[in-house]
Amino acid sequence: MSVSPPRSYRSRSRANRPTRTVATRDRIISAVRELLEEGAFHESTVEQVADRAGVARATVYQHFGSRLGLVDAMCETFDANPALLRLRETVELPDASAALEETIANTVRFWSSEDRVLRELYGVVAIDPAAQDLVDRQRSDRRGELTRLVANLAASGPLRPGMDEKRALELLLVLTSYESYRELTAAGLSDRKVTERLQETATLLLLG
Repeated sequence: MSVSPPRSYRSRSRANRPTRTVATRDRIISAVRELLEEGAFHESTVEQVADRAGVARATVYQHFGSRLGLVDAMCETFDANPALLRLRETVELPDASAALEETIANTVRFWSSEDRVLRELYGVVAIDPAAQDLVDRQRSDRRGELTRLVANLAASGPLRPGMDEKRALELLLVLTSYESYRELTAAGLSDRKVTERLQETATLLLLG
């Protein structure tokens, strides 16, 4: 079964934007990232983002339209994360077992590299619609990539007897979730140990 890659977060290529426009957007997005890492974004106004970026409030609205647009722009930075770019390639490796292990490894690398931002976003989804939107889109993107991985596993034949694609996807969604990553790191496991534990568990459950 062939599964098309999910829609990329990025809606417009940076290459199509004037250099000054790119620089301004980058300053604003950097300000959003800083506020997220400080745990202050959900309490911040567009005016405060503008002040942090050193631009006028009107400039923020011109580029992003709203706070929701600001968080949407954070999706673009996720889309360019090296671990996520690599993950999109590894889900279809010819060696399906290697695809499973590498997908988990790159998922952990992504969670680790974005942990300070994601910790804030996941922590305020109940009270911040902008955070909820980003988390929902991130989860949808991960589901799309894992669907491609499961299709690869099924086509290559390594799924253990009795394990269908639906159940395999459900298990992978749990194993590779940000919540699982946070639970394991909170228990004192290093990123390397988290990766090893998840790879071992996935191999045992899915491949037998």
